[in-house]
Amino acid sequence: MQIGEQIILITGGSGEIGRHLAETYSQVCKKIIVLDINDEKFPALQEKGIECYKCDVTDYLQTVSVTDEVFASYPEIGIVINCAGSIFSAPLINLLTKEDKKHKAEDWDRVIKINLSSVFYVTSCSVEKMIAKRTKGLIINVSSVSSHGNAGQSAYSAAKAGVNALTVTWSKELSALGIRTACISPGFIDTESTSKALSEAIITRIKNNIPLKRLGTLSEISDAVKFIIENDYFNGKVLELDGGLVI
Repeated sequence: MQIGEQIILITGGSGEIGRHLAETYSQVCKKIIVLDINDEKFPALQEKGIECYKCDVTDYLQTVSVTDEVFASYPEIGIVINCAGSIFSAPLINLLTKEDKKHKAEDWDRVIKINLSSVFYVTSCSVEKMIAKRTKGLIINVSSVSSHGNAGQSAYSAAKAGVNALTVTWSKELSALGIRTACISPGFIDTESTSKALSEAIITRIKNNIPLKRLGTLSEISDAVKFIIENDYFNGKVLELDGGLVI
């Protein structure tokens, strides 16, 4: 696939990674469309010619309605990037609290919905349209290094491991229909949210555990996604972009 010929749909387009992908590819693609429940960044994206739709991708019926509208306006969408997600950390049993020590069931449900169910909702709606149009397409899921299992992240790790499994499953189901499925699994990325969430001491410790001794960059993520788009033989695999953290 040539990226310059593509119309791309990106979920989580207001988040740092999704927004970076949208802004970067808007310079070379036919059209970029983003979905996000947070519309605060929409005006800045629209100034760059990016089409924006407000959508809660954890709501199945809303996702069906909005994707129907999007594909009616842009039936030639050939790439869907599932970037919507939210990091959440909580131990299975919290020994530091005097209250209920168990991981809250409502937190589990919420994290699974935004990080896993949303991928299923958006992809099922989009692929149905692609098949009807006989589009040769590509689904790119955004996972995480936490998919290997990270202490204190039961829900998030499980959700991202599920995303990896869906990538493999869909590649086996959809390849014969001309639709590839791939996944990118970033490690620790140098973003504003990383700086806000972690202290300098923790970031330094993380860097020391990474063989390259640094965090990844947003441009390295967009370069990796571009590789997946343009390499037609990359299919059913998870591209781990973590500086060698997981070996």
